[in-house]
Amino acid sequence: MVQAKKSFDGFFKSAFTVDNVIFGFDDGKLKVLLIKRNEEPFNDFWALPGYFVQQHEDLDAAAQRVLRETTGLENVYLEQVHSFGSPGRHDFGRVITVAYYSLVKVADFELHAASIAEEVAWHDVEEISTLAFDHEEIIRVALNSLKRRIRTQPVGFKLLPPAFTLTDLQHLYEAVWEVDLEKRNFRKKILSMNLLRDLGRSQTGVAHRPARLYSFEENRYRELEEEGFNFELKEGKRK
Repeated sequence: MVQAKKSFDGFFKSAFTVDNVIFGFDDGKLKVLLIKRNEEPFNDFWALPGYFVQQHEDLDAAAQRVLRETTGLENVYLEQVHSFGSPGRHDFGRVITVAYYSLVKVADFELHAASIAEEVAWHDVEEISTLAFDHEEIIRVALNSLKRRIRTQPVGFKLLPPAFTLTDLQHLYEAVWEVDLEKRNFRKKILSMNLLRDLGRSQTGVAHRPARLYSFEENRYRELEEEGFNFELKEGKRK
C-alpha cells in the first residue's frame, strides 16, 4: 500500500483554483466584474474574482465562497464553463483553475472589496486588456459560451431589469454578439414569440419620447418549452 501510494506522489503536487466570470449589462454595455489584486503574483493587476480551493472543499462551494469573500456578492447562480490547466499559467507551480460564469443584474448588487481584492468594479468587456494570469482567455471562452447560449435560450433576460424597453433588449443582444441588428426585424421576431408582457406603462424622466415597458414571462416560456417551442434568434451584421 505504501509503495503504491509513493508511485502516485508525482500526481499530487498540483493545486486548484476557481475563477468567476460575472457578466452584467449596464448603460448599453456588456460588463464583467473584476478585482484589483493586492498580493503576488500580479499584485496591482485587474483579475477575475478567484482563489485557491481548500483541501476539503467542493468546487461549487469554493466558487461561491471566493466570490463572496472578494466582492461581497452572495447567492449568485454560477455555472461551470471550462477548465484551464496550461503548466505555466501560475507562478507558484502547477495550478489548474475551474472557471464559472454567471449573468446578473448590475443594479441588484452592492460591491465590497475584501480579501485579496483592493478594488472591485465593473469593466466594459470590449475595453479589457492586460489582466492577471490567463484571465483574458478565460473571459473570451466564457463570452463565446454566452454568445451561443443567448441565441437558443432566453438567458439574456437575466441581465435586464424587471421592466425594460425593446431598445434595451436589442442593445443587449448587440453588445453580446458585437453586431448591429435591424430594428424592425428584431422587434418583429421577439414579439412574435409571445414571451413579453406589455406592462401598460412607459418610461419616465427621459428626454426622448418615452418607450413602452415590458417584462419577460418566465412561466410562459416554460409552458411553451414543454410543448416543443424553440427559442432562436440569429445574429446580425458584425460591427
